[in-house]
Amino acid sequence: MDSHGKSHHEDASPNLIPLSKYSNRVELKTLLEQSDGGAGFLGKRVVVGGWVKSSRAVKKESLPPPPPEVFAPPPSSGGSQASPTPSVSCTEIINSRMNIFRKLFDVLSGGGKTYPIFEKQDVAGQKATSPPEYIINFQINDGSSVSTLQVIVDSVLSSVPATQLMALGTCIVAEGVLRQPLSASAKHVIELEAEKLLHVGTVDPDKYPLSKKQLPLHMLRDHSHFRPRTTTVGSVTRVHSALTLASHTFLQNNGFQYVQVPVITTTGGGEMFRVTALIGEDDDKEEKKHVNERDGFSIDTVKAAVKEKTRLIDHLKRSDSNREAVVAAVHDLKKTSDLASQLEMKQRPKASAILIKPEKIDLSKDFFGCEAYLTVSGRLHLESYASALGKVYTFGPRFIADKIDSTRHLAEMWNVETEIAFSDLDDAMDCAAEFFKFLCKYLLENRHEDMKFISKRVDKTITIRLEATASSSILRFSYTEAISVLQKATTRTFETKPEWGVALTEEHLSYLTDEIYKGCVIIHSYPKEVKPFYTRLNDDNKTVAAFDLVVPKVGVVITGSQNEERFEILDARIREYGLTTREKYEWYLDLRRHGTVKHSGISLRMEHMLLFATGLPDIKDSVPFPRSWGKANN
Repeated sequence: MDSHGKSHHEDASPNLIPLSKYSNRVELKTLLEQSDGGAGFLGKRVVVGGWVKSSRAVKKESLPPPPPEVFAPPPSSGGSQASPTPSVSCTEIINSRMNIFRKLFDVLSGGGKTYPIFEKQDVAGQKATSPPEYIINFQINDGSSVSTLQVIVDSVLSSVPATQLMALGTCIVAEGVLRQPLSASAKHVIELEAEKLLHVGTVDPDKYPLSKKQLPLHMLRDHSHFRPRTTTVGSVTRVHSALTLASHTFLQNNGFQYVQVPVITTTGGGEMFRVTALIGEDDDKEEKKHVNERDGFSIDTVKAAVKEKTRLIDHLKRSDSNREAVVAAVHDLKKTSDLASQLEMKQRPKASAILIKPEKIDLSKDFFGCEAYLTVSGRLHLESYASALGKVYTFGPRFIADKIDSTRHLAEMWNVETEIAFSDLDDAMDCAAEFFKFLCKYLLENRHEDMKFISKRVDKTITIRLEATASSSILRFSYTEAISVLQKATTRTFETKPEWGVALTEEHLSYLTDEIYKGCVIIHSYPKEVKPFYTRLNDDNKTVAAFDLVVPKVGVVITGSQNEERFEILDARIREYGLTTREKYEWYLDLRRHGTVKHSGISLRMEHMLLFATGLPDIKDSVPFPRSWGKANN
């Protein structure tokens, strides 16, 4: 920072490579995501940092011996000068041929050394000879891009043994000069020839859970603190970040004001997590006793076995074990994991009793002095600000205590929610459709490299799907029409019979989007019994002004509704739903008593949007630290 308050980054010459602000290095995306692949930076000195994705070491070639000394004999007495005859010793001849023998030995022993081998130590602990020197080729990634940069390091630059330096996951910071790769098969047009190693963060290969082989996503969930270092999860995370930025961009550009709503609430519906500070040590001891022993099994012992078998599988995959051994170990792990899940499920009734029997809790002694829950939606609180600011939105975690373990459900999910004054159901559906299409287009334009990688690794059709969605209109039809289509299905039998009044299930929605319409649809005007109490009652007194935006392979991505602005009808609906603690909704009814206005809003499920955008099969892989029934590891 200079005397004028400008940072050194701002004073940098335009001819220099832009540094990553606040970390004094160059991000790999700055080098590798140029139109010329970074060729314009050749010869530039840079500092880069990242984690080793792969490595290879080649032993340095022995230096050629100095040319033999030539001795010229004295001139002959006859005045004529004889041609000089070199005099070379046998030792010098042998030394000059040693390099040839070394190369021949390398070829016969397997084609040359590709990994460091260190000399044995003598009894005193000192190396009998100097360790061999290697040129190490690293592929490193710093998380800014899907691409890796090759870094060439001379082993003499590091005080860390080459075996540790090369381990997968090692963090290095190197300074050097960018050059053209010497290998014709290089991935990029530049590589870094390191002149200094500024930092080395080693790993313990025996305990580090990642390996060079691609691990299934479900196995990575047990190591969620390390899985962002994998290329797939890294790309998914950058796509997730882009969706978040795109959401704010769309809403801000369309005049919405951002509002924070509470995570802890006294209102809501459905299965909710209770917030209390009254569960004491005595309860904990009784619960632990209930948990630890079940049917003669110790849950702690079973969980320890799961961890041990997971480590065994990691070891087998790193080694050259045959496929049958790995498959058998995975099958054994699955059986043990299933046993652990069954034991956990058996203990649920006692734990859930605390949630569903609040009368056993003296609420006057609780932290808030009343019943409190983790919120399932922020739209009710948003309404108060929409009634003053017009168009508002929020983005935050929502919690649902449904005991469901599926590929489409989490206990904690993040929603983008909006509320718009002076708007009706059609306005909300227009907003949802434009918002959804904007997100698809944004990813195609701003996360091209990540989408290209994910389409190669996860789902080959995602780019085509996003392009089609961004450029097409979304079909709209009523719930009644959807039931009619489902009832006409002759080649499909549904577990839940499609009759008017039932909630549409995942198999219903999948049939409509994947088989009938083969694209995204909006279904509106649901029966009042299957939607929240605050949705506006239609003139038929049977349906409400609510809708779902449903997409192929995933299901519902956006929900929305026009909310009830009429005091008498809302008051009756609260009673109809059996919400006995009516006083908790007095503030909500006040919005209808004083300056009521018609209004509508939407709620985008960010994790489901990410599933649609990436083709991931399981929602547990769409968030950094998934929370689901029976699982909250870290």
